[in-house]
Amino acid sequence: MLLQILLQATEQGGAGLAVFGAAIGAGLAAIGAGLGIGKIGGSAVEGIARQPEAAGAIQTAMLIIAALIEAVALFAAVICLLISFKL
Repeated sequence: MLLQILLQATEQGGAGLAVFGAAIGAGLAAIGAGLGIGKIGGSAVEGIARQPEAAGAIQTAMLIIAALIEAVALFAAVICLLISFKL
């Protein structure tokens, strides 16, 4: 089935492959961001459970890192949209 989709995409002069690649890239960026934020959240909760007195510092670091991950995911999604709309 995947082979049929790829063959149909190549019949359009390669534009279909670029859009297909952009869609895969956007999906991977979203999955990566979800996994990264989940890992950060779990580790932060575990760290706060072990050292409740350091909760403020851990929470601040967690929020900064989560914001950076979201920024990278948003950047990747925008690049993928630009690729798909350019064609």
